[in-house]
Amino acid sequence: MKARYILPILLVVTALAVAVVLIGTGGQLSPSQPEAVPIAVRVVQVNPGAVQLQVHAQGTVEPRTETELVPEVFGNVVWISPNLVSGGYFEAGEPLLRIDDRDHRAAAQRAQASLTRAQAEFELAQAELARSEDLQERQLISRADLDTKLRTARVAQATLQDAELVLDTARRDLTRTTLAAPFDGLVRSEQVDVGQFISRGTSIASVYAVDYVEVRLPIADQQLAYLNVPLSQRGEIADSLAPDVSLTAEFAGQKQRWAGKIARTEAQIDPGSRMVYAIARVRADESDDVVPPPVGLFVQAEIEGIAEEDVVVLPRSALRNENQVLVVDTENRLYFRTVEVLRVYRDEVFITGGLERGELVSVSALQTVVDGMRVQPLLPQS
Repeated sequence: MKARYILPILLVVTALAVAVVLIGTGGQLSPSQPEAVPIAVRVVQVNPGAVQLQVHAQGTVEPRTETELVPEVFGNVVWISPNLVSGGYFEAGEPLLRIDDRDHRAAAQRAQASLTRAQAEFELAQAELARSEDLQERQLISRADLDTKLRTARVAQATLQDAELVLDTARRDLTRTTLAAPFDGLVRSEQVDVGQFISRGTSIASVYAVDYVEVRLPIADQQLAYLNVPLSQRGEIADSLAPDVSLTAEFAGQKQRWAGKIARTEAQIDPGSRMVYAIARVRADESDDVVPPPVGLFVQAEIEGIAEEDVVVLPRSALRNENQVLVVDTENRLYFRTVEVLRVYRDEVFITGGLERGELVSVSALQTVVDGMRVQPLLPQS
């Protein structure tokens, strides 16, 4: 019974002795502060230079010159050009349609006959007036008789002038029985057939010229400051002063590009969109390597703006609080810097002051920034 109790007591005493020895011979732990790891940030190096600002817009290609073909005389259509169809091409002066001219030819002949009769009556009246003047000088007739002959001569002269005008009109109507193309162009639509009776002033086709096309480009009011267009300009802009514009679009399975100029700006601000519309004009002549911009095509426009010197172009992510950036100094510490912002456009910010060449600017999206915090700058690899 005694051995039964003595053994556990000896085990406990032995364990306590071992614990005391271990504690007495163990080393002392000293507290230490872990070294902070710098945050890695992407940076770009400041490199000021000259930039050409641009303004982007979009619009639909429209013909510069479009008109309705309207006959000036009436009659039955006896011939239509094979080019007078939707999509047909014609050249300036090319006959497009002929109207039955028999009635107009007869009208011209009647006018010629009336002119001949009026000429004869005028010559007779002049001769009688001359004879009456001679008789009146010899006092063989009264002054009233001479005035009657003078009036008759003047009426005959007026009748002659009227006959000449009627003949001139009849001859013009006769030439108008052939409707000719006013310019080189294409047919948008036509509404006439052979044998159809057409009246004066009725539209028979819609056509447009192919020398130039225009694109109406909406531009925000504040974007006008970056275009080299005088605000006081009225009408067409001189070609030497007109900003260049480049139009691009996907057409015929390929990306096409056309060069043109801003021809003018419209005289008012659109009340609905608050936009100012600039008219881009592009030459539409065909060439071997460039397809003319087709009417109705939706295009993207890139307008040449003003040129600026010593401008720093940074990604938009570098801008904070509207006019500040984060600069990394030579000791890899991060600081806020207030800068002069010229323009924020799309994914870029244009800065004209506040940065020196060679400085590093952070473009990383940092959630919390403390002035003077240490960072690890990462330059973009070449």
